[in-house]
Amino acid sequence: MKDDTRAERQRQIELAAYQVLEDKGFAGASMLAIARQAKASNETLYRWYGDKTGLFSALVARNAADVKAMIERHLCAKTKPVEILERLAPALLDVLLGDKAIALNRAAAADSSGVLGQAILQSGRESIAPLIGATLERARADGVLSFDSTEEAVSLFVDLLVGDMQIRRAIGLVKAPSTADTENRAKVALARFQVLLAP
Repeated sequence: MKDDTRAERQRQIELAAYQVLEDKGFAGASMLAIARQAKASNETLYRWYGDKTGLFSALVARNAADVKAMIERHLCAKTKPVEILERLAPALLDVLLGDKAIALNRAAAADSSGVLGQAILQSGRESIAPLIGATLERARADGVLSFDSTEEAVSLFVDLLVGDMQIRRAIGLVKAPSTADTENRAKVALARFQVLLAP
């Protein structure tokens, strides 16, 4: 199968997975149900994703891929850390408060096995947090920020940025923010972060 054809089929399968997830929850989202929704063979899903956990891990990873690639690109280009954070903050908010992340988080909350939550942790936060940490460490080396624990600094950055917005989205209290809302929240969070970790 050609790469572009496979990429399109994967996109269709992953859209079908979100639809089945919304309709049936994680427990009811069988590979067979997703295959039927996508009009694909069950064998194709197992061959490409391994199992249901592999498929949903792929959804999480794809949702975070653009943000991850952006940070990696800027770290490689030796972009100033503060500039990376200025670009990262609204992009990360867009991902975390977007419909796909909210669908995955709602399903994870209802999944008593904890399997989906673990997939979100490993393919989402654990893939991006080290890159945020590397950015913050560069800012510290440049004398822009001051902190002892990188892990705590990353948590502070994410807490100031996201706050309770993701859970409020997940339980239906607020709608997805506009681009202007996201950019404003990111700007305020970053300003507070820099004040709190000022050298």
